[in-house]
Amino acid sequence: MLKHATSILLFSAILVSGCASDNAPRQETSELAEFCQKLPRPAYAQFEKHPASNDWFEVYEVAADTYAIYEPFQWQEVISYLIVGADRALLFDTGNGMADIRAVVDQLTALPVTVLNSHSHIDHIGGNHQFDDIRVMDTAFTRSRSRGVDDDSVRLEASPIALCKPLPSGLTAEDHVIRAFRPTGTIADGDQLDLGGRTIEVIAIPGHTEDSAALLERATGFLWTGDSYYAGPIWLFADETDMQRYRASMERLVALAPSLTALFPAHNTPREHPGQLAEVLMAFDQVMAGAIAAEPAWDDAVSFDFGNFGFLIRKDLLPNREIAE
Repeated sequence: MLKHATSILLFSAILVSGCASDNAPRQETSELAEFCQKLPRPAYAQFEKHPASNDWFEVYEVAADTYAIYEPFQWQEVISYLIVGADRALLFDTGNGMADIRAVVDQLTALPVTVLNSHSHIDHIGGNHQFDDIRVMDTAFTRSRSRGVDDDSVRLEASPIALCKPLPSGLTAEDHVIRAFRPTGTIADGDQLDLGGRTIEVIAIPGHTEDSAALLERATGFLWTGDSYYAGPIWLFADETDMQRYRASMERLVALAPSLTALFPAHNTPREHPGQLAEVLMAFDQVMAGAIAAEPAWDDAVSFDFGNFGFLIRKDLLPNREIAE
């Protein structure tokens, strides 16, 4: 996810507001080119690219019968995960909706597939409409997103500023929308999904959004973290973000860390060490206490860099405004 590049993020915000300056495109183009040259990230070198990969998706088996479906050529660098059991498969997120994720999934398994989303931001629900079995958190935010999204923020995601290669054939930025989908059931905290030889538990972790969820496989110590943790600046500035709930959710994940063996985040890199969770919580507390200097991102947001991760936070969500000025 191009969330290290605050100047490009600033330019994207300017584009949406319609206030681009004459020199912004040149700055954006240079930084985007530098970003694109570094893809895929070095973390992928430890995994073999699966034959199901194509011109838009790169697929890696990151653990036995566990596949990262990565979109490296779009600035979100979103990762969806296919978790395959003996009887069924679970698809955790469906990406940007710019290419046919169903065709990739069909190459990886012939089993029935259930879709769950880590949350309902547009880069995680784009392919939901391609599937028949979709379980969702029962929240107002989820219900609103299930009706589809068609606005400038969606088209920006498919514009040249967001891309390292042309869009898939037949798609233009003007045509790109998040299509409506029909949930077939709800999920809730503590629900368990039996895939046949694999049991996946749902953990509600509101904060990033009200419908944020993680997945836990206790037998292997695997935790899928969604957007609550990934290697890169974690976005905490949307209208649906709740900082107190985010902290409580991270505290809950940290409590699980001693029993975990791997984290599978929804952006950037497909496998991280569980020890990162405690570091994120400690860093978050430092930020909220006003102990860490902020860097400017755009008018309403600031960034905090902790090396392998960081935060992008809207200023009015910070209790200590002095560090946000």
